Amino acid sequence: MTNRLRTEIQEEEVEQDIIVEEKPVREIPDNFFTQLFSKGFISTEKATSALPFLMYLALLGMIYIGNMHLAEKTIRDIDDITKEVKERGWDYKTAKAEMAFKSTLTEVAKRADTLGVRQSVEPPQKITVKEEEQDGN
Repeated sequence: MTNRLRTEIQEEEVEQDIIVEEKPVREIPDNFFTQLFSKGFISTEKATSALPFLMYLALLGMIYIGNMHLAEKTIRDIDDITKEVKERGWDYKTAKAEMAFKSTLTEVAKRADTLGVRQSVEPPQKITVKEEEQDGN
């Protein structure tokens, strides 16, 4: 049975004509780059000898891009810190104004009144000491 199947399959393969279409050869367009590399202006040896320089240029480009990202990040940080300094300045000015208001005579008197301390109604008296009494002591 296996031989019969093999022969049938082989006969079917023979009957089928395998058609292989050949793709047309694609012509290389005649432009600047193809002329540059194919006409011998830049050979493979010259291209491989220039490879270290190209790698150097690529490294410089990556360093340049990284430097730009770092500079932009630094500028953003400076802007954030500047905003924070302004906010702290506003807080300082607000606290200074509140302290100036709370240190006025009327405000101090109001706060001292809650502690039981009252403002003197009598003017202060000057105490004078005579020189004679001073020598006697």
